Amino acid sequence: MVPPAPPQPKAAADFFPHRDLLGVAGLTEAQVNYLLDKAEIYAAQNRRVVKRTNLLEGRTLVNLFFEASTRTRTSFELAAKRLGADVINMSAEGSSIKKGETLIDTAMTLNAMHPDVLVVRHQDSGAVALLSKKVDCAVINAGDGSHEHPTQALLDALTIRRRKGKIAGLHVAICGDIVHSRVARSNIQLLHIMGAHVRVVAPPTLLPAAAANLGVEVHHDMRRGLRDVDIVMMLRLQSERMQGSFVPSVREYFHFYGLDYEKLGYAKPDAMVMHPGPMNRGVEIDTEIADDISRSAIAEQVEMGVAVRMAVLDALSARLPNFAPMNAQ
Repeated sequence: MVPPAPPQPKAAADFFPHRDLLGVAGLTEAQVNYLLDKAEIYAAQNRRVVKRTNLLEGRTLVNLFFEASTRTRTSFELAAKRLGADVINMSAEGSSIKKGETLIDTAMTLNAMHPDVLVVRHQDSGAVALLSKKVDCAVINAGDGSHEHPTQALLDALTIRRRKGKIAGLHVAICGDIVHSRVARSNIQLLHIMGAHVRVVAPPTLLPAAAANLGVEVHHDMRRGLRDVDIVMMLRLQSERMQGSFVPSVREYFHFYGLDYEKLGYAKPDAMVMHPGPMNRGVEIDTEIADDISRSAIAEQVEMGVAVRMAVLDALSARLPNFAPMNAQ
C-alpha cells in the first residue's frame, strides 16, 4: 500500500487569505498573530545597517491620500521602499480631484496604470472599500473618516505585545475623543480579537451614542476609568472633524481628561502610555509623561508602524498577480 503523501507546508496566502486590508473586522486571532510575528522579524531587520530586501522588486505602490498625513504616509513609503517597491505619492491637493474628478474616476485612472498596491486615506467612511471594488490591485485602508485605521491597531498591538509579552487578559483604557476616532474603533475590535479587556473613558459628548454596544466598559471619570489598567491609550482631540462645541475649553478638557501623573497614578504602577499621534501636548497628555521613556511607548509605536506595514505588504504580496519573489527573505 502506497503511504499517503506528507502534508505540504502552507503558502503565505493560506495564512493570510485576504487581497486587501480594509479593516480589522474579518481578521482572526491567528491572522493577527501571523502579521505581528512577521512584523517582529521586520522590526529586527529595520535596526540593521542594511534594511532593504527585494521582496517587492518591480512592484509599484501608490500612496493616495485625500487627507493630510505625515506619519502614516511616510511609514508606508518607507515600508514599501525597504521591500524594494517603487513608490508614488499622491495627494488630493495635487491631483485631478481638485479639478472635480470623482473618486471612482480617480480609481479607474489609477487602475489603468496597473499599480500593485494602493494605500488610501479618505475623509469619508466607506470610501476606501468602495474604491477597492473598482481596482484590480491590493488596497490598504490608511484611515477612512471615523471608521477604521487597521494598521494603526496592528502597530499598537505589536507595541503592547513587545512591552507586556502578551495581549490576552490585559486591561486597556482608551481615553479621549472616541466618537471621531477611527483609531479607537480599530483598536477596540483588534483588542477584543486578541482577548484584552477594553474600557473607554470620555465625556458624554465625545462618545458614540451606542458606545455600550461596542462591548467595552464606559467611564466618564478618568480616575475610575484608569483604575488598575495595564495600558493607557490617549487619543487626539480631532477638532477638524468637530462641528459645534464638544468640550467647554481646552483648559477644562485637560483638567478633567488630560493625562498627567496624578491621574496615571490610578493605573497599575507599570502601566504603559500610548498615543497614535500627532499629540496635542497639554491638551490630552502632559509633556512630561509623553517624554517619559519608562512609561511612554509613543516613539516605539512610530518604529513599529514601519515594521507592521512591511508585514502587511509582505502578506498581501503573496496574492498579487504573477507573484514571484526574487531572493525574498
